Amino acid sequence: MSTDAATKQAPAEQSRAMQILKSSIQQVFVFAALIVVFVFFMIFAPNFDPAVMIPSILLQAAALGTMALGATFVIATGGIDLSVGTGMTFAAVMAGVFMSGSYMNLPLGLGLVLTLLVGAAMGLVNGLLIAYLRIPPFIATLAMMMVTRGLSLIISNASSIKIENPDYSAIANGRILPFLSNAALIFVVLGIVAAVILGKTLLGRYALAIGSNEEATRLSGINVKAWKALVYVTAGIFTGFGAILYSGRFGFVQPAEGLGMELQVIAAVVIGGTSLSGGRANILGSMMGALLMMTLSVGLQMMGVAQQWQLVVTGVVVLLAVYADILRRQRASAV
Repeated sequence: MSTDAATKQAPAEQSRAMQILKSSIQQVFVFAALIVVFVFFMIFAPNFDPAVMIPSILLQAAALGTMALGATFVIATGGIDLSVGTGMTFAAVMAGVFMSGSYMNLPLGLGLVLTLLVGAAMGLVNGLLIAYLRIPPFIATLAMMMVTRGLSLIISNASSIKIENPDYSAIANGRILPFLSNAALIFVVLGIVAAVILGKTLLGRYALAIGSNEEATRLSGINVKAWKALVYVTAGIFTGFGAILYSGRFGFVQPAEGLGMELQVIAAVVIGGTSLSGGRANILGSMMGALLMMTLSVGLQMMGVAQQWQLVVTGVVVLLAVYADILRRQRASAV
């Protein structure tokens, strides 16, 4: 290697090493916060038994965390998805339509595939609106949030849908491993898949490149519109998985649920180290952020905190997460 080439390569290697170091520090910080919160509830919340609560939190966090995995890709591009909560509900309602005896009563495998396709279709619509029609992500996904909420109520006639198939419930509540619910196991597997996509595929690399500098990425010959649309499709598929895990845990679908869950998803992603301005993402951090948000929710419930105050705490956590992201960006620009 020539001296000039080595000189050019050194700063790039240093930059990558610095990014890895910052990512590791962020993961340690989130993990420490998770431990602190868990210990706090062990002390102050009655009946917060770790042997019982750890499996329970993992089960309950699986759907939220799975949606956070998809949102990580979206936020990495500098976008946002406000429809993830109601989109999850709509996909779950459609799962009920596909697999409930009162509706289509399709076989389990076909119903699951169609549910994931519903998620992908929602992501595709978001992607086309944002990438090709150039509608701001906030507006496009806000519209999708209202559309999916309305469709959920219309299709279900504003009534819950019970999914009688016992195998569907086993997807979330069953246990292939004796110490871990299937929902938690699927969450971990999907986390590994998401990490591979982000770090080893063109989709992940281009998502980060678009978030870092969209114009430079376009000028380099990359079809930014197509890849950005594909990012939203990917997020929609993860939303479909989240819908399966969420509705499978209860065995029925409530069409009015999901509104407000987007705040928890965004908070989990930002707490985990993904920058709202794009260009930086952390899959493991998003997973731990989801666990932190669910631990807060479960712990506050066990302390007897009213639902309205739980919303206040969630809002404060979102603000703190965004402010922490601002501080990270300021430190990075100062270096």
